[in-house]
Amino acid sequence: MMKARTITLTIASLLLICGLAHSEPEKAPSKLCVVWSSADPDVAKNVCFMYALNAKKAGWFDTVHIVVWGPSAKLLAEDPSIQAEMKAMQKVGVVTEACVACARKYGVVEDLKRLNLDVKGMGKPLSTRLKADWKVITF
Repeated sequence: MMKARTITLTIASLLLICGLAHSEPEKAPSKLCVVWSSADPDVAKNVCFMYALNAKKAGWFDTVHIVVWGPSAKLLAEDPSIQAEMKAMQKVGVVTEACVACARKYGVVEDLKRLNLDVKGMGKPLSTRLKADWKVITF
């Protein structure tokens, strides 16, 4: 009886080592990129921010980035209530980025940097994400 149990355990161990035993495949981390370009504060608060914040807090995605693009840069720089919501997202781990070309056009580069956004060229990072395993949504 002991010999049979040892043989069974040895075979099971070999199957695991060789990868032949049934095991759950490793799940790749999920990544979401939210591109926020609307200058509408209702879209920002009630759609874009609500989804991005909850996607991170609820664990719907492991990684959540929000990209401030176009007219949203001006809105963020000027509206304290929008700024407070951005800070709340940063607090739970949403990565906040802004397109430097857009920020320059609106004269808000320094304002966005003071809000702890990573202000940089976003064309290449966004293109890379679109080609990779990121989910990208735009508001």
